[in-house]
Amino acid sequence: MKRSMLIACCLAAAFSTPLPAADEPAAGPTKSLLLPEGQTDVDMERFAPSSSQVTMSPDGKGALMTIAVGNEQYPGVHFKPEDAWDLSAFGWVEATFTNLGTKPSMCALRIDGQSAGGEWGSNTESVTVKPGETANAKVYFGYAYGGKPATKLNQSAISKVVVFCNKSSEEQKIRIDSIVAGGKTGDAPPVKPENVRVKPVNGVIYDKSVTLKESQTEGKEGAVVAPSTDGIAIEFPAGTAAKWALLKPEIGRWTLVDAYGVEVKFVNTGDQPVRLRVKASSNGGATDVIESEVVAPGASGVVEVPFEPAVPWLGIKDSTKTSWNGVKGTGTGFTSDSVGSIVFSVDGSDKKQSVTIKSVVAGQLSQRPIPDWVGKRPPVEGDWVMTFDENFDKGIDYRTWNVYTENYWDKRSHFSKDNVIVEDGVAKLRYEKKTGFHNDDPSGKKTDYATGFLDTYGKWVQRYGYFEARMKLTKGPGMWPAFWLMPDRGLAAGPQWKRADTGNSGMEFDIMEHLGRWGRYRFNIALHWDGYGKGHQQTGSQTIYYQPDKDGYVTSGLLWLPGLAVFYANGREVLRWETPRISNVPSDIMFTNVTGGWDNNGIDDSMMPDDFIIDYVRAWQRKDLASDLDGYKLPQGVEPGPAAPTASPAASPVPAKTE
Repeated sequence: MKRSMLIACCLAAAFSTPLPAADEPAAGPTKSLLLPEGQTDVDMERFAPSSSQVTMSPDGKGALMTIAVGNEQYPGVHFKPEDAWDLSAFGWVEATFTNLGTKPSMCALRIDGQSAGGEWGSNTESVTVKPGETANAKVYFGYAYGGKPATKLNQSAISKVVVFCNKSSEEQKIRIDSIVAGGKTGDAPPVKPENVRVKPVNGVIYDKSVTLKESQTEGKEGAVVAPSTDGIAIEFPAGTAAKWALLKPEIGRWTLVDAYGVEVKFVNTGDQPVRLRVKASSNGGATDVIESEVVAPGASGVVEVPFEPAVPWLGIKDSTKTSWNGVKGTGTGFTSDSVGSIVFSVDGSDKKQSVTIKSVVAGQLSQRPIPDWVGKRPPVEGDWVMTFDENFDKGIDYRTWNVYTENYWDKRSHFSKDNVIVEDGVAKLRYEKKTGFHNDDPSGKKTDYATGFLDTYGKWVQRYGYFEARMKLTKGPGMWPAFWLMPDRGLAAGPQWKRADTGNSGMEFDIMEHLGRWGRYRFNIALHWDGYGKGHQQTGSQTIYYQPDKDGYVTSGLLWLPGLAVFYANGREVLRWETPRISNVPSDIMFTNVTGGWDNNGIDDSMMPDDFIIDYVRAWQRKDLASDLDGYKLPQGVEPGPAAPTASPAASPVPAKTE
């Protein structure tokens, strides 16, 4: 999340649910955008380079894009029509690129326009072109990044085509040979089998009600697998060498986003004791290997495989640059939306071992106890004092909270105080389809969706300490709720962009950032610093898994000390980073419930209203770290209102609470 607007270009191939088309659509009429009918030369005036690194020149019937070495992350060119293109009769746009440089180049094609709701949107695909070779990038309307469903553009008013490459240490020369619209309205990209997603009914991957095909099981290194009506029989031969068996989807990958882990039930059908080992493998990596207890011949056993790793993610110590990998052997890369197999193995033995798998079910696992300290104190010893305690027992206190600000994240919605609902001891940031004006201001932007917002910007800040909130996440696809901290240097620091700058020793802490596409058991933790421009740096993990408490909540916490940030989920440490670059700037607390994000899917109106529920928010400060920078910052004489104070004190105060 960012308080300033950032349009990021995500170029990695994405994986999606099954797509409606199985084969490449048949060819049909086309329309050249680069060289319209009746035009013999490319109109170079219609190209607008993204920076001085990029120059354009004519080259035969095409246009040569030369990209000098420089700092721009995605150098390229905007190609605009005299008037908006009406491509409503077509299904896709395809560009042909020839690489005249000396190194492979990633060439991306982006189609820009507005969605049906009037928001800016784009569809993007990319291709890597080797030196001296020609390749095509094809964008289907409504799809992006490897055929993943994306923004549905108003095809009757396409505003521009953008061609860009990745940053390179060498000059790049890419000839744009053609840009053509073709196909017919509604065309969809062809299905790639590996992109198909199979969602097991009620999480049941296998039990006696499931009939497996022969291709769904496989033995390795001598293991023999034999599915039957009684279960999946596996025989592991004698020997100390590793051997294993796999259970796989019929096609593509399983999506297990509605699960925290996998439970396997089995019977020891051999004459030797067995300790069954199980893991789940995905496109992003595998879970930990979990072992059963030793099971005697004829007895039954259970293995519970959580998606959450035993060893929390550990950042590269003392690093000051972007790195998402962390220390090897910590955290997990497992992605529950792309599970390719369940893997079974046993310890080596001088005798053969046999088991029969009775069931494999994805879902909740045995409930883990929440440590007693959660909600009562920080997770480490020290002389701590509670400095913030919001339980939402009454209305929103405007001496502490703002409900209005700019919406930098979600252009389809507006913020409204009516969508911050305090009832039954919780605050609900409600996202719903409701037409209204941003910040309830009739002169503001009018949109068809409303949502709630809370932050303490300009009213309460703290540098260092422990911050914690108990939350229940949204349920629908496309949602993007988050709990985070942002720098606030105070009114004296100047305009908002200076006050909230993540450079100059500041930092954005994303304590809990959830994308609806991932399912309720996974979220992101991230740290961003050095601004959001060319110098932007970031680290963290997008694969933080948690098991909700008995009431369906997650309690997320951040221990922020000089040179150290440690994150918690339901009392378990999930991420740690030690570096001198950790922020030393006072920060405010934020809660947002918008839609979108970098790896999300479309929203579903039928699942609205969709509430991001906050039970409590608490903060503690260690006495030796406390300073005058901490605490309530509403200037004396300034009336507490629904937005952050930005001007001189008002004449008289107004009631601070809304009931």
